[in-house]
Amino acid sequence: AGLQQLSDTDALQTMVAEVIKAHPKEAAQYQAGKTKMLGFFVGQVMKASGGKANPQEVNALVKQALAG
Repeated sequence: AGLQQLSDTDALQTMVAEVIKAHPKEAAQYQAGKTKMLGFFVGQVMKASGGKANPQEVNALVKQALAG
């Protein structure tokens, strides 16, 4: 028990939004073409979820959020 992955899109989107809001400089760098920053955001969300988030899902949600 306790090893179940978090794939609740709403919960993950909220975490992604909070992480991006907390790191505006990094978000700006990503949007300016520093796509390596994606890993930073995925890492932050993974940390926020206690490592339970589905990394592929987080990846997709971060890309989507930063594309906006």
